[in-house]
Amino acid sequence: MWKDYSAGYIKNNRASSMSVMVAAFISALLLSLLCGLFYNLWVYEIERIKVEEGDWQGRIIGEISAEDLDLIQNYANVEKAVLNEECSGEQGTAADIYFKKLGSILTDMPRIAELIGVPADAVTYHYTLLNMYLIRDSNDSALRWIFPFSLMITVIASFSLILIIHNAFAVTMNARIHQFGILSSIGATPKQIRTCLLQEAFVLCAVPIAAGNLFGILICMGIIQGINVLLTDVARRLVLPFSYNPLILLLSLSATVITIWISAWIPARKMSKMTPLEAIKNTSEIQLKRKKNSCILSLLFGVEGELAGNALKAQGKAMGTATLSLIFSFLAFSFSMCFLAIIILSQRETYFERYQDAWDIMVTVNNTEIDAFDRTDALQELPGIQSGVVYQKAAAKRILTEDEISEESRAMGGFRNASPEYVSPTSAGWLVNVPLVILDDESFLEYCGQIGAKPRLDGAVIRNQICDAADPNFRKRRMLAYLTESQQTTVIRGTGQENGTAEIPVIAYTQEVPNLREEYGTVDYYELVHFIPVSVWQEIKAQIGGTEADTYIRILAKDGATLAELNEIEENVSRLLGGVYETEIENRIQDKLNNDNMFRGMKALVSLFCVLLTIIGIGNVFSNTLGFVRQRKREFARYLSVGMTPRGMRKIFCVEALVIAGRPVLITLPITAAAVVFFIKVSYLEPMVVIGEIPFIPILAFILAILGFVGWAYYLGAKKVLGSNLMDSLRDDTVM
Repeated sequence: MWKDYSAGYIKNNRASSMSVMVAAFISALLLSLLCGLFYNLWVYEIERIKVEEGDWQGRIIGEISAEDLDLIQNYANVEKAVLNEECSGEQGTAADIYFKKLGSILTDMPRIAELIGVPADAVTYHYTLLNMYLIRDSNDSALRWIFPFSLMITVIASFSLILIIHNAFAVTMNARIHQFGILSSIGATPKQIRTCLLQEAFVLCAVPIAAGNLFGILICMGIIQGINVLLTDVARRLVLPFSYNPLILLLSLSATVITIWISAWIPARKMSKMTPLEAIKNTSEIQLKRKKNSCILSLLFGVEGELAGNALKAQGKAMGTATLSLIFSFLAFSFSMCFLAIIILSQRETYFERYQDAWDIMVTVNNTEIDAFDRTDALQELPGIQSGVVYQKAAAKRILTEDEISEESRAMGGFRNASPEYVSPTSAGWLVNVPLVILDDESFLEYCGQIGAKPRLDGAVIRNQICDAADPNFRKRRMLAYLTESQQTTVIRGTGQENGTAEIPVIAYTQEVPNLREEYGTVDYYELVHFIPVSVWQEIKAQIGGTEADTYIRILAKDGATLAELNEIEENVSRLLGGVYETEIENRIQDKLNNDNMFRGMKALVSLFCVLLTIIGIGNVFSNTLGFVRQRKREFARYLSVGMTPRGMRKIFCVEALVIAGRPVLITLPITAAAVVFFIKVSYLEPMVVIGEIPFIPILAFILAILGFVGWAYYLGAKKVLGSNLMDSLRDDTVM
């Protein structure tokens, strides 16, 4: 049958053969690309976790001797065991354990702990790293979704591609039902017909599979390179090198071959089960099972619109994948672009624009208390610095009585609505949190002058401000006076039971805070922030305690400072503090650039995912429009016989293309618009500002791209149909 029938059919029916080859090529390309991207993401996440969290797999903390370490090292599945001095402390010595086979780590670690005589709760697993190898422990409650989500996308895409190729094969095979009926009537067995169809499928798909996999690897390489270019300016980033494993090639090839085999086997099996009489009676035309009126299309485009609507309904099952892919791709693209635009706008308003005059360089001096920091004066003398504030934060508490609460606060409800997590009632009043912001003496004196208070270093400035907790607008909350300002001293206490109390004079009550990159009263609305100089802190820290481990330096450069000037200040600060203090330095302009690059990368990845979905839909449209050529010749020959002009037939194709491309837009835009309205409402952004940030041009370009490719597919199909002798189609029952 191959020599006498299949080879000749492939040669003489290039349109239907081409649709199968295109579908196979697209499927192979996308599967190869998805497998390559998934593998590179997997490798990158593993390297990132190892760099940021360490490459250990299991850890035991306890009384571990050198003999115990040897016992661990000699355990059958252990590759190596090393002591971790950084994690060792009061709880005991930490031993990091690396395994040869990770699959049994959850059973091996308890056995190792029992072997060296430590309790089972001394065992710790590197859950983040193990999750990348699909090893999950029931005790790990964290939601680790990156790897499973990527795997899910790959699996879903594979099923979508099966539908694409299945439709392509179903279209071309259904066109030959009548002919296979004739072959069956002269002795061809169902097995021979099925084998013949599968042979044709693999002959047509062999070259497209190889080419698609090769192009998928090249595109994956280009995407990885593009991501690296986008993230070039991101500081302290981990470079994403292109990685590929022969097993990934084998996996993508196997997935493609299996996909094509399933896609071809389903219609081939269906055709081989048809009786010769059923096959001969089949005219291979698309049939509308029951008449349905296309009122809207008929109203807009007349009889051609009615005919186009009926044709689309007859092809409904075949076009289902295309419609769903286009709808989901456009919905994902428009929704993601609008969502990211709102996030960027919100971040810009609440962070970059809000604090752009508060800091240019932020330095975190790790594990250093402010009273032990001795470079404050030298820091102020560095070139290019307009002002620098050294500060540290600490936690304390204070009891507030009813008489101290302002009338506005009482009218708001006082502490009745306060969460017990933040406010505790006592017999003397309410115990509230008192965050302490400890400023260097010079900065504190400058702050006193800024608020109009007498500069002195023996007391505290209290932020006398509380937000209206009932106001849902978190961007512009109504602010009220917190206290009556009658108290001349403030009595604060430590957060621990062993801490004492300290009474400090109140220099001033104010609603104006120092120019720092800090927020107050955003989580705990009832916190009473105290600003104190380091001189006061040195006197009370023994009683209060509760200091954070790090000290911060806020640096403001001169007006109009450029990135190069901030980089120079950063280098000078590094030289001044390096070798003595361990520091982390942030650069405002560089952070903004990094943030912009990060969002550009997110947009690129989202766009890529949406383009892949769109390609699935467009590929299905091409498969159907080219594959249905033979069936639709009879349909249009009948239209021609009843007086329809070629112009009218072209109009039918145009209406069909417009419906296929326009349906995703009409369905998606209202959903996206409703989502944008919802985001505006919950984020309390100005509607006109949000509308100005919505990326209309990319969304419009996406719509035009869908319309253009669908129109191109229908143009090629219409050219094939209308360019042939339609009258011959009515009497053509030959086996080609």
